[in-house]
Amino acid sequence: MISTDINDLSKEKIQQLLAAIGSEPAEDAKQVETAEYNWRRPRYFGGEQLKALDNFTEKVAAAAAEKFAALAHSKFNVTIVSTAQHYANELLSQIKAGEKSNYYLAFGTDSHHSCGLISISPQTAIILTTQLLGDSESEKGPDKDLSQLEESLLLDTASAFLEAFSASCDNCVLHPAKSFVRGQWPLELQGTEEVCKIVFAVKKDQSGDSPELGLLISCCEIERAAGITTQTAGKFSAKDISEAILEHIQQVPVPVTVQLASTILSFNEILNLQIDDILILDKKIDEPVELLVGGRAVCHGRPAKSAGEYAMVITESFYNTSRNLRPATSSQ
Repeated sequence: MISTDINDLSKEKIQQLLAAIGSEPAEDAKQVETAEYNWRRPRYFGGEQLKALDNFTEKVAAAAAEKFAALAHSKFNVTIVSTAQHYANELLSQIKAGEKSNYYLAFGTDSHHSCGLISISPQTAIILTTQLLGDSESEKGPDKDLSQLEESLLLDTASAFLEAFSASCDNCVLHPAKSFVRGQWPLELQGTEEVCKIVFAVKKDQSGDSPELGLLISCCEIERAAGITTQTAGKFSAKDISEAILEHIQQVPVPVTVQLASTILSFNEILNLQIDDILILDKKIDEPVELLVGGRAVCHGRPAKSAGEYAMVITESFYNTSRNLRPATSSQ
């Protein structure tokens, strides 16, 4: 139903319209604050696995400090700045936006297939090579190229770091590439591949600088470090395979739609729609809204708000009842 005379819509007539669909004006519904959930954040590792990964990175930091001390004959302190999971396409966007001049050293479990890289900013490269050479300060700016000696020292530093990483991880020996590349991503990753980015701060004793060094590696390569144990393909049971598939499916982002109601209009009515026209939908105002996945209703709920945005409070889940999922009411 479309109102033909907008100017004639008095309060009494609006109430009549509501009465025509069997409802009275309702009081403002109680606003419910709901917790937000980021479906786009990768979750390759769960809470307990992230704790195990934190313990692992602490071991790597301690081992790296010893490697740097032996290399520079001075005490170093290596700490963890951050550990985060990312989708590869997200990191690629960051690289294109602000890390074009970084030094990148690819590495892999063999010399033919790379599974990660070390990222060093120009400023960090200058500080690290200066500390290794024992100079009090460097005359080079961050936009200057390193000398052959300095780049060799930087390669030794990154290689020592990978040795510390390998020594801290069972059955994971990482081999660095022969040289750095600058401003070019030396790693082929799929857009939705999940990777782990670990940022370390390296501080030489009695130095005021704490340059940061980033390590990026495919999540599947550090499963053991996170406490995930895998079986050989021949030892997988049907139940193991089913659970693995289900776990993977649960991590796949799925678009959902909250549908308030629907109606059917003729093509001519659609063409004649004007601002402030009123459409009468096919639900009473006290009926629940629907949560749709793939065009099928999976939950009922009521409208709410969260952080100034629309939200939905689940009141009924079809997965938790004996009801079958049903197609949503078509909307035209």
